[in-house]
Formats: sequence, structure tokens, C-alpha cells
Amino acid sequence: MQTAFDEMNAAGSNPVRAHYAAYARWLADQPESLMRERREQAELIFRRVGITFAVYGDKDAGEGTERLIPFDLIPRVIPHAEWTTMQAGLAQRVTALNRFIHDVYHGQEILKAGLVPADEILNNAQFRKEMMGVDVPGNVYSHIAGVDIVRAGNADGTGDYYVLEDNLRVPSGVSYMLENRKMMMRLFPELFVNHRIAPVAHYPDLLLDTLRSVAPPGVADPTVVVMTPGMYNSAYFEHAFLAQQMGVELVEGQDLFVDGGFVYMRTTRGPKRVDVIYRRIDDDFLDPHVFRADSQLGCAGLVEAYKAGKVTLSNAIGTGIADDKSIYPYVPKMVEFYLGEKPILQNVPTYVCREKDDLAYTLAHLSELVVKEVHGAGGYGMLVGPAATAAEVEDFRARLLANPGNYIAQPTLSLSTCPTFVESGVAPRHIDLRPFVLSGSSVRMVPGGLTRVALKEGSLVVNSSQGGGTKDTWVLED
Repeated sequence: MQTAFDEMNAAGSNPVRAHYAAYARWLADQPESLMRERREQAELIFRRVGITFAVYGDKDAGEGTERLIPFDLIPRVIPHAEWTTMQAGLAQRVTALNRFIHDVYHGQEILKAGLVPADEILNNAQFRKEMMGVDVPGNVYSHIAGVDIVRAGNADGTGDYYVLEDNLRVPSGVSYMLENRKMMMRLFPELFVNHRIAPVAHYPDLLLDTLRSVAPPGVADPTVVVMTPGMYNSAYFEHAFLAQQMGVELVEGQDLFVDGGFVYMRTTRGPKRVDVIYRRIDDDFLDPHVFRADSQLGCAGLVEAYKAGKVTLSNAIGTGIADDKSIYPYVPKMVEFYLGEKPILQNVPTYVCREKDDLAYTLAHLSELVVKEVHGAGGYGMLVGPAATAAEVEDFRARLLANPGNYIAQPTLSLSTCPTFVESGVAPRHIDLRPFVLSGSSVRMVPGGLTRVALKEGSLVVNSSQGGGTKDTWVLED
């Protein structure tokens, strides 16, 4: 495993990278007592605002445990030129993925060309046959994508960016990006005077504009709603936050009904037609007439109205086929197939365990690799080989042999580190980045994203459900 790339500190005669220089000087002047005081202040404010998430794990029973996501005071800073390249790569990737989803549910040209194995698509749990031949506005399926990016060290010391995974169904975390920025501006206003930091506060406006742009044809003034599974969902704070920020209604399935092929919401003034639903509910629970009959979270008849083009769902049903981890290795080929371009952002090298040779390699190098479930999320159901005991490796070997098609494996990238304010003072901790890509009539994003940080020393697991925290992300303007 290579030495981790340090985002702030470089080797050699210039110990601090140029884009961090002004911040590093400021940080050196701050007494540790002041930083501790500010951290306590941040925690108090987050608790008061109610910025929590629910944790569901093997050890939890019932409704889960409400937790604050730890917030770190030291920002992750990205120079303008790096962001420009990353932004172009993200737009390219998400455009190709949207083309792929449309193709899967229409001509399936990429399958005919043999670039993606047909059985990997057609037998995939995320493939929704109900979407075959269904046209969606602008052929856009994933209107809101969260793409996880990591940086690893390289030979020349500059670090390489890689896409770790694509989240195209119901990506979460953007509320923390916005609240982290507000918190930093509140605690350290002087930093925003001395640095040209690109704003992110307009994200809700961009989101609303994107959602309105994909309304059914002929709707001049579309009504947008956010659909939540309810207050016990782990990301409920975010659902309520985004609805409030966009100035639209937050609804549950029971607030909606279908009449005459159109979707309506119940209001105190009577039924109101709904045109665009930003749904934060998985496909399976959307409509008890089509998917799970026992779902209490959806709206009966919703899918029929959707297929008839009377309402837009964001993200579209069936987007999961493109963010399944078994499909991830083929995304660079999609970029070339649909766009005729070389990918700007690279994948992490990936071993697909359903392939005989890849499985053999994975089994022989289990202790060196990260092995993930293809449908997994939240950092659960995975093996981090270098951090696992011999017994854990052998236990996972048995799971892998029992169902190889359920796993992919990747080298253990040494994720880049960023100075982080921990109990012992300032120390490096591993980070990743989730920028949010909005696709409607055009592809747009705010500069930055959610930086997640593994607060435990040496840990590479940044997921909040596994004890990770977050940082503000600064993209510097020229």
C-alpha cells in the first residue's frame, strides 16, 4: 500500500501546499483551547438544530440510535484547477450513466455490443422490467447523483483522483455539505474574508430548478414535492431540510393519491396536483400495486401514473441498475461507447468475483484487498483485508465462496489524509469526497461536496454509520 497523499502538507522544502498556505498560517496562530471551544460550540448548535441521523446495524434493535455526525473544524481545500478537471469528469461520467440507463430500458445496444454482460443486467435485482420502453423527460434518469471520489498517492507525489462508487438512487449527505459551510462561516467568519471560497448555498435553488426542468411535457408551473419514508428514516433530517430550503411540501406516501391517472397530494385546501416527486424512497416501497404489496410507505397507482408520463419521479425507477457495484467496472467503457471520449476520471482497479480469474486472485489476496457486497451500502457487509484478523478473513472467504457473484474486490487504496482536530490535537485522518451532480435540462453542480473523514486513527472507513465525521469542503476561486 502506498503512502497516503497529504492534502495540506507536502514533502520537501515547501512543507505546506500552496492552496493551503494562508489557512496553515492562520491555524498555527490559533490556541488549542480556542479550537476546543469552537468544536463544543459546533456540537451544541448541531444538536439544537437537530442535525442527526439514525443508525441501523446488527446490534441495534427497534428504531435505531439517533446520533450527531461529528464535525471537524479543519476544512478540506481544493484548488480551482483541480476542481475544474473534476467537474468536467463528473459531468462526463453522469451523462454516460444516464445514457446507459436509457439504453438498458430501450435498445440495449451496449449489451448487443458485448461490452457489458447481458446476464449481469437482466438478472440483476436492480433491473426493473417495468421500465422497459418507458420514456422519461429528457431521457434523464438520475437527476441527483452523488459520486464518491478518493485520492491516492502516486509516484510523483501529486496524488491521483479515483471514482470509488456512483450513487444514483437516493444519494444522501448534501444537507451536511450545506450545514457544514454555514457552521464554518459562523465560527470563523475571518477565514471567509481572507479566502476566495466558491459558494455552495445556492444548491437548493439549483436542485429546484433541475426538478422543475424535468416536469411532464406541457406543465407550465410544476408542483414539486419531496417524498420521505417518514421520521424514522436515517436521512429524515435531510428530507425535511431540502423541502424547507426549496420551499416545497414534504410528503409521505399516505399524503398522496392517484385519481384519473394524475397524482395529487392532500392539503388543507383540498387535493393539489403533483408534477415532480423528489423521492427518497427505494423502488421496492414506491407502489404496493407494482412492487412490495406490504409497503405502507408508497402510493398505490403511482407507477401507472409515472409510466403514462403524468408525473416525474426523481430519481427514476430503475436507476439502481447503473450504481450497482457489479456494474461499476464497466463505466469507463460506457463513457467511450456513448460519448466517444476517454474517461477524465478513473475507476479504482476492480476484480469482479463472478469472473473465475478475478475470484481466484481475490481468494489468494484476501488479506490485502477490500471486498464489497455489490448491493451493499453504509460500509456494512465488507472486508477491509489489511485491518481484518485472520479469523475474519477466513470467515469472509467462506461467504465469498458461497456466493461469488455478490462481491467485488479492490486494492486497499491509501486514501488521502487531511489534518483533523482530534482529542490529541491536529493529526492526519483519511478522507473522501462526495460531490453532487444535478442533471435536468443541463448538468450542473455546486463547487465542492461532502468531505467525509475517518476519525479513528488508521481507519479507511469514512461512513457516518461506522463512526466517520464530516468537514467543510472549500473550492478556491481563481
